[in-house]
Amino acid sequence: MRVGFVGTGTMGHPMAGCLLDAGHELTVNDLRREATTDLCERGANWADTAREVAQACEVVFTSLPGPYEMEKVALDPDNGILAGLAPGTAYFDMTTNSPGVVQRVAEAFQAKGVDLMDAPVSQRPPNMTIMAAGRRETYDKYKPVLDAMGRNVFYVGESTKGCIAKLVTQHLGYTNFIAAAEGLLMAAKSGVDLNVLAQIVPVSAGASRAFDHYPRSVYDGVFPSIGSLDIVAKDLSLACQLARDLAVPSPIGDVADNVFKRAQAQGLGEKGFPAAVQILEQMADAEIRAPKQDS
Repeated sequence: MRVGFVGTGTMGHPMAGCLLDAGHELTVNDLRREATTDLCERGANWADTAREVAQACEVVFTSLPGPYEMEKVALDPDNGILAGLAPGTAYFDMTTNSPGVVQRVAEAFQAKGVDLMDAPVSQRPPNMTIMAAGRRETYDKYKPVLDAMGRNVFYVGESTKGCIAKLVTQHLGYTNFIAAAEGLLMAAKSGVDLNVLAQIVPVSAGASRAFDHYPRSVYDGVFPSIGSLDIVAKDLSLACQLARDLAVPSPIGDVADNVFKRAQAQGLGEKGFPAAVQILEQMADAEIRAPKQDS
C-alpha cells in the first residue's frame, strides 16, 4: 500500500520503520530531513512537504508534538496534508491531541471527501496500543496497516473518541505517579526502608504500574530520560482541559498538572518525566532515595 508518514521523531520514526518492515511503499517528511535519513536508506521516499506526501499516498499518518502542530500540518493551504489528499483517501493522526482540534480538522477533511481518524498511541512500536476513532469502514480498511505498528489495536468509536481515550489513560497514569510520590515521601520522612516498601507495594492495595517507576527511576536520584516531561505536561494539561469542558471534577488531575507545570518552570522540561518528583521533594523537604540493592 502507498503510505505516507509526516513526523518521524521519537515515536514516528519507529512507527514508520514498522511500515517499511511490513512491505509498504512509504513516503516520509519531517521538519528535520536528517530524521528520515535511515528510513530513506531502507527504501522510503522523501517528500519536501506534507502536501507532496499526501499526493503520493492513499493513506497518511502523522505523529506530531501536539494540537497546534497537527492542525498546521493538516490544514496549511499551500503545503498541508488536506491540500494533497484526493477524495476517498484517509488520514490517521497519531498525535496526543485536543478533541476540539480533532473535530475541527475532521470537518475540514470531510468536506473534501477524506476520512480523518484520530488514532493516538501508548507504549512503543511494534508493541504499541493504538486507539482509533472515526468511520468504522475506514478503520476496517486500514487495520492491517495499524497492525504493522501496534500489538493492541482498538476501535473506540466515532471521531474524537480515540483522542479522549488517550487523554484518560494519561490522566490515570500520571496522577497515579504523583500519588505514589506523596506516599513514598511519607514513608521516607518516617524512616521506612524504601527498598522494603518497593517489595510490599506490588503485592498490596497500592500496586500500580506508576509505582513501578520509582525503584528504577527515582531511588538513585538520576532521573533517566524516559518519557519527556514536556510531553507529559502537555498531555496532562489537555486531559484537565477535557475534564473542564465536560464539567467533570478533577482535583487530582489539577494537582498533578500543577506539579508538572512547576517542574517545567524550574527548567526540567527536557528531562524524563520522573524528574517532576523533585517538586514534591522540595515541598516536603525530603527525598525518595534508597541504595541500589544487589540483584
